[in-house]
Amino acid sequence: MANLLDEVTGPVNESGRDVHVIDKQLAVTVGTGSTLFQIALWVVIPVLVLLFVAIMGSTMENPLLVAVVGCLVGILPGVIFIFMKISARNYFQQLEQRIQAEASNIDNYLEQRVQILQNVVGLVERAIDLDKDVMKAVAALRGGSVNETNRNEVSAQVGSALGRLFPQVEAYPELKAHSAIADAMQQNNYLQREITAARTVYNSRVTQWNTDIFSWPTKMIVAAQQGYTTRIPFTASAEIREAARSKFF
Repeated sequence: MANLLDEVTGPVNESGRDVHVIDKQLAVTVGTGSTLFQIALWVVIPVLVLLFVAIMGSTMENPLLVAVVGCLVGILPGVIFIFMKISARNYFQQLEQRIQAEASNIDNYLEQRVQILQNVVGLVERAIDLDKDVMKAVAALRGGSVNETNRNEVSAQVGSALGRLFPQVEAYPELKAHSAIADAMQQNNYLQREITAARTVYNSRVTQWNTDIFSWPTKMIVAAQQGYTTRIPFTASAEIREAARSKFF
């Protein structure tokens, strides 16, 4: 059967689309079919064995032994599925730890960028009239921490504030030549690259998680039992997307 969607032979959408990440977590749920599937693993073969013994028992030397052995063998699919679910739960726990580790890397880089922003503002705020939005961003970020709930928001705030601050600094050669400010600008460029690399790894893990929790039967059933939801990828800020669009397109 041919592919329903084929990016090689077309047709091709020439106009393209401006896409956005859906900022919503989806819960994993399973229906009656999954419950019946799990029950069937335990009872179908034993029931068939008992029916066979009931019908053919008169021709057997020891129908009770056949029934007992048949039932014990018949529950093996259910036992195996239990071990499969245990393995899936361990897999999700390990994957979750990897996701948290990658998220922690991004958070650390973001917190360093916040510190750079605050340090540079402290150095130059007396020398030049800073953009009010920069000062608002610094005030909002002061004393805060980066976590799962505000990671994208902090990234957008820091990126926007630094995007406004450094052009102002560059307009004053004497400030740009200041060693501390020059170092801060260099560190910011380095951290931007590190965040991009860490974001790629993090989003890859998130994609793996979001795919696996809907992999029926074992992983999806375990994900539903554990109350897992999809995870939201780390995204570029609206300002960055708009800048890229206006500059290149």
